[in-house]
Amino acid sequence: MKTILLIEDDKILRENTEELLELSGYQVLTAANGKIGIASAKETLPDLIVCDIMMPEVDGYGVLEALSSEKSTLHIPFIFLSAITEHKDIRKGMDLGADDYLTKPFEEEELISAIESRMAKAKLLHDININKQKKVDDPNEIGNLNQLKNYFDDNGEVIKINEGDTIYHEGMRSTNVYLILKGVVKCHTMDQDGKELITSLYHADDFLGFTSFMNNVVNQETATALEPLELASITKEQLHQIVSENHTIPLELMALLSDNISDIKHQLLQMAYSSVRKKTAQTLLQFAEIMNNDASEPIRISRADLASVAGIATESLIRTLSGFKKEGLIEIEGRNIRIKELKVLKYVT
Repeated sequence: MKTILLIEDDKILRENTEELLELSGYQVLTAANGKIGIASAKETLPDLIVCDIMMPEVDGYGVLEALSSEKSTLHIPFIFLSAITEHKDIRKGMDLGADDYLTKPFEEEELISAIESRMAKAKLLHDININKQKKVDDPNEIGNLNQLKNYFDDNGEVIKINEGDTIYHEGMRSTNVYLILKGVVKCHTMDQDGKELITSLYHADDFLGFTSFMNNVVNQETATALEPLELASITKEQLHQIVSENHTIPLELMALLSDNISDIKHQLLQMAYSSVRKKTAQTLLQFAEIMNNDASEPIRISRADLASVAGIATESLIRTLSGFKKEGLIEIEGRNIRIKELKVLKYVT
């Protein structure tokens, strides 16, 4: 049984979350503030830590910094759970080394999905460290995803794609893998009625085209540029050679794909069970995060693409956007949408 340390000063939330985690099959340790949480983490070495930010004694940032400086607790997966939703605060937590950041109030499925994903990733990274070969001094060694991205930068064919153009089509043979250097890509497919469904969005520094590691397998979706795009491309033969010579890479790729699957699972749950207003709000926030560093900057995206990601009819999306505009949550200028009330939009139901 995996052990989770829950550090939360709100007694009711702490007890409710503890019960939820225990019902999900985890052993749960709790701490009422950051100081107690640090001591408990060092003593018990839990498998994962869920931690609030605003707490007495030591805040969540201080907890993460303290545990990151200790060799015994450095690699414990760490998830922030907080009502703080500003992008700069989220970035601060991630820069300190947090693995994930969930905002209150949160869905039960969202918390459990994040924990399962981070547990799986921690196991994979642990296996990587165990099996890591001692080739540190070899300048040609590719031992992690950052070095693989550097390989794309140095050796890949740079391709420029115009907005609206297609990178590859559904049904085409998959022979290349790409690293996005600049721009945003949507992957999409058609349902039986000929309606476009957007399956995923990718931005700069993301890999694209991992349909299969095998050559000549057909693409299961179409990839299209949402804005001017630059890609670095290598063939699957090159990737096969890299993987065969560097045994830690497959494990990190598995961790990457595992995270992608978790994101897609969350999006499918949203499409299936959320209200039209919530689907629209969450889709706006998703596009703002992917296409802009600052959510206050305008999002330039077609209504059809927004509706496709949200999983609703375009007419329903347009009516909902009009309602958001009347409520003062967004501004609409032609195709551009600017978010005015980020915090309110996060909690639309």
